[in-house]
Order: sequence, then C-alpha cells, then structure tokens
Amino acid sequence: MNLVPPFDADTARQKVRAAQDAWNTRDPLLVARAYTPDSVWRNRSEFIRGTGEIVAFLTAKWEREHRYVLRKSLWAFGDDRIAVRFQYEWHDDDGQWWRSYGNENWEFAPSGLMARREASINDVRIAESERRVDPLSTHEIPTE
Repeated sequence: MNLVPPFDADTARQKVRAAQDAWNTRDPLLVARAYTPDSVWRNRSEFIRGTGEIVAFLTAKWEREHRYVLRKSLWAFGDDRIAVRFQYEWHDDDGQWWRSYGNENWEFAPSGLMARREASINDVRIAESERRVDPLSTHEIPTE
C-alpha cells in the first residue's frame, strides 16, 4: 500500500494503521522501507538521519524492548502531514514492564514515504497485571 498525499481522513487512518502494523513486526528493514532514504527523525532526544541510522536505531530498540506491542491512533492530518498519539508496552531485561506514551508528527514526500518523524515519548513503570495492550488485538486503545 502506497498512500500518497494529499491525505483525507480515510487515507490518514490507513497510513496510521499501516505504520502500526509495520512497527509491530519489529523488523527494522521492513519499517525503514516506509521512510525516504534521507528521512530525518527526532526520537526523544536522539536525532537520526537516513535509512542506515533508522535500521540501527530500531535494531537496538527492539533488542532491549522485549515483547513490544504498539497501538497508534490518528490525532490530526493535513495535506502531507499526520499527527498521531500512541502507546506501547514492553519489558526490559530485568522483567520490568513499561508503558510508553507519546505523540508523533509526520511529514510525507510526494511519493508517500515519510520524510520527517518527530516523536515525544514518556515511559511509565507498570506491573505486568496492568498491561492493556493485547498483542492479538488490532483495536485502538485509550490514551490517558
């Protein structure tokens, strides 16, 4: 699926769902294909540029974030921009569970590939019993 700008509500939702599905594969090469070769990211306090850095970043991320599962929801959209809010849950090497909350702003090239991604993310410790992101469900979850 190569949804291209300008986006309407339906195509923006499809783009968000495609991103969620790709990230949940935890396959850095698959995820990186959705970005321009010179894509620029701000992820928390890290600045990432280009496919090689994206793949390296995602590889390291999913080596430390075990049983990662993500849910995204559309927040707003414009012709070539989409804003999302998200939550993901994971556990670290010590077995501590985390819920990570955030917002992303996306800007797309005319090709439909993402040229810019800016993510603000906060992590909250949770008990395993507090998990609410079902890895088998594709439904959106509420964002607190």
